[in-house]
Amino acid sequence: MNVIVTGGAGFIGSAVIRHLIANTDHQVLNLDKLTYAGNLQSLNEVALHEQYTFSKVDICNKQALEEVFESFQPDLIMHLAAESHVDRSISGPSEFINTNIIGTFNLLEVSRSYCLSAEKHHFRFHHVSTDEVFGDLHGTDNLFEESTPYAPSSPYSASKAASDHLVRAWGRTYNLPIVLSNCSNNYGPYQFPEKLIPVTILNALSGKNLPIYGDGSQIRDWLYVEDHAKALVEVALNGKDGESYNIGGHNEKSNLEVVHTICDILNELVVEKPKNITDFKDLITHVTDRPGHDKRYAIDATKIAQELSWTPDESFETGIRKSIQWYLEHSDWWQSILDGSYRNEGL
Repeated sequence: MNVIVTGGAGFIGSAVIRHLIANTDHQVLNLDKLTYAGNLQSLNEVALHEQYTFSKVDICNKQALEEVFESFQPDLIMHLAAESHVDRSISGPSEFINTNIIGTFNLLEVSRSYCLSAEKHHFRFHHVSTDEVFGDLHGTDNLFEESTPYAPSSPYSASKAASDHLVRAWGRTYNLPIVLSNCSNNYGPYQFPEKLIPVTILNALSGKNLPIYGDGSQIRDWLYVEDHAKALVEVALNGKDGESYNIGGHNEKSNLEVVHTICDILNELVVEKPKNITDFKDLITHVTDRPGHDKRYAIDATKIAQELSWTPDESFETGIRKSIQWYLEHSDWWQSILDGSYRNEGL
């Protein structure tokens, strides 16, 4: 098949592409605008592979999408392109509205026209979303199920909820073959250093403060990114038309617990610590909580386990150790982000 992965230079998208190239014979087109979070260095190992192609395209540019569809003739769209950082959505929501809603609308419309004109009988649109659309589980022992009502709290999660609804509507109204997935918090190699885990690792290595919102009691279900990539490919290829699948790691941890775990592993692995540091936990600093911060997310991944036989390979303990080891061994990757040189690729 010909597979388009939107946002393929991003954290999760690049993991999906690496998995597709390593484990399938599909032709893969990486469609990415290369915003600040897009990094082609994350795809160095497949960049010259005969199954891989890159095209710098903004999904808000409908004409450019039409040209890509005409030339590449996709059988499958795995739509991961999105603005995804909650803090950025609070300070500047307009980009989230444009990319996550208008961009998704453009992809759906181009897909619909393409299916009609090309008479594609096996086309599928896989929309990749987040558990944040479901809101906050604080004060309950419940888990997010596929049928959980939407109650987004942030501009980011609201924009993703809107795009989910668009995809379902295009599936029902126009009979566009669609499938959706909603995942829990991802972590692992190649994650842009603005999220909790990479920020904690890199700040610790530099002897900087480790900021934690509020008291750090917010709970998330942590999913190793390579497990997620495997699940996404399984959903895209074998999920039922019109269905949604929750993807979780079965690893509920508080933010404070996550940071403590990272510090303990770094204390073990890092022999030469920054000056005046004996225990990385001494760098923990509690900061003012962000507005509308949800207290707990947790995924019920029963459906994908029963229907598609997917379960995560990594526990949080094994995944976080692999992640930390990767950052320790790939300083060239994250140094290029910190000094800005990564932005020169693909321009």
